Amino acid sequence: MATAPIEPPRRLVSALGGDPDGPAGAWLEALPAMVRQRLEAWELTPERVHEPGGRSSLLVYVRQADGTPAALKFPAPGRAPAHEGAALAQWDGWGAARLLRADADSGALLLERLQGAVSLRSLPEAKALLEAAGTVRRLWVSPADGHPFASLAGRAEEAVDELRALGAATPAVGPLLDESLELRRALPADAPEDVLLHGAFRQGKVLAGERTPWLAVGPSPVVGERAYDLAWLVLDRFEDLAAGSGAASAARRRVAKLADSLDVDRDRLRSWTLYRAVDSGVREMTTTGGDVQRGELLLEFATWL
Repeated sequence: MATAPIEPPRRLVSALGGDPDGPAGAWLEALPAMVRQRLEAWELTPERVHEPGGRSSLLVYVRQADGTPAALKFPAPGRAPAHEGAALAQWDGWGAARLLRADADSGALLLERLQGAVSLRSLPEAKALLEAAGTVRRLWVSPADGHPFASLAGRAEEAVDELRALGAATPAVGPLLDESLELRRALPADAPEDVLLHGAFRQGKVLAGERTPWLAVGPSPVVGERAYDLAWLVLDRFEDLAAGSGAASAARRRVAKLADSLDVDRDRLRSWTLYRAVDSGVREMTTTGGDVQRGELLLEFATWL
């Protein structure tokens, strides 16, 4: 079995390496040893590191002892890997990549291997939205008894405080920020349901598979209403909507179409989408490495709703 050190991709190092003495820096330093330990413990043969990779995890393509392909994932600190694994375990391959093994100490997850270079974003927009809606519908199940997932309601004040602090640096947001803060408090309080959500669902999180055409990956699981997951999908490829004529009308039509196709209340989806657009826009404009132009466009999208 290969024992050569596996180095994290540059994108991951850039995203996490700002504080070498902090938890993320320590995790990056220990990562090659953690990978080697999991390879040996689970009898895995590494093939290659997924490049350019993500900003919050390392993914290594491997072969299991019987030759079956798999993917070994190490979520970075703060990503609650046990919760990701718990969600994947509950779905058990229904609409999402199947969890094969998990290690609580390192947070490592051994996953069914999908085609990492082929996501729903490779499809025309209308087809991609149709497939995305069919995929996310499968994930909306009742959380198991004793589940570890936080709820949207339980995170309300934390989310409000965080957005307010970020918004203080972007005074031009004005009334949009106030409305978003009020929505983030009010929406979970009268939610019509509590189901297990992907939590970060978008077309790029749905990859081509072998046993079924499309499967979700990379959940940030949370319990709440379906409209929260759909709001992420409304914002997918929003730049394409903005570039076309009648962008505001097109945005509202997308809300209506997705809501109706999945039996979600239009007004609640509009409200969650507005909140998500403002939250994401403010983060782009205030976070180091963010895209100010993208942030401004997200805020403009919010006004269309």
